[in-house]
Amino acid sequence: MKYPDRMRRRRKFLVCVDDTPECRVALSYACRRARRSHGQVMLLRVIELEQGGEDWLAIAERMRAEAREEAERLLQGLAGEISAKVEIMPELIVREGKWYDEIMKLIGEDPHVRLLVLGAGAGPEGPGPLVSALAGKMPTTMRIPVTVVPGTLTEDQIDDLV
Repeated sequence: MKYPDRMRRRRKFLVCVDDTPECRVALSYACRRARRSHGQVMLLRVIELEQGGEDWLAIAERMRAEAREEAERLLQGLAGEISAKVEIMPELIVREGKWYDEIMKLIGEDPHVRLLVLGAGAGPEGPGPLVSALAGKMPTTMRIPVTVVPGTLTEDQIDDLV
């Protein structure tokens, strides 16, 4: 399928942001790809909160608010780094729910998302829960490719890839 120029310019690279070092590598890769293709980067942070009973409602609301503030602070910090490094201002998204569900919903909602970029852990615990979950549950109807970036790549190695 050939896209008109205006659609191509709005190509978005979705990066799932967590607190791992491999996330930074995936983000670096996505930013370079977006810069070279005149695309945009989307940063998604999903807040997964446990549901409590009614007795815990006030505490759960406070935890939710604190988690959202922390997520927004993290995304704003990353956006500043990205803007300074590759001159791209990313789109920032915070959602509540399960990672897998929220990723699939976002991809379904935004037709401009063209690539999902994930960082794979290099430790003995494996590539990470998100990479493992997506690899095991990837629907055959998924309309975009997934790029799994090894978390051990250096900036020079990323430059060689893109």
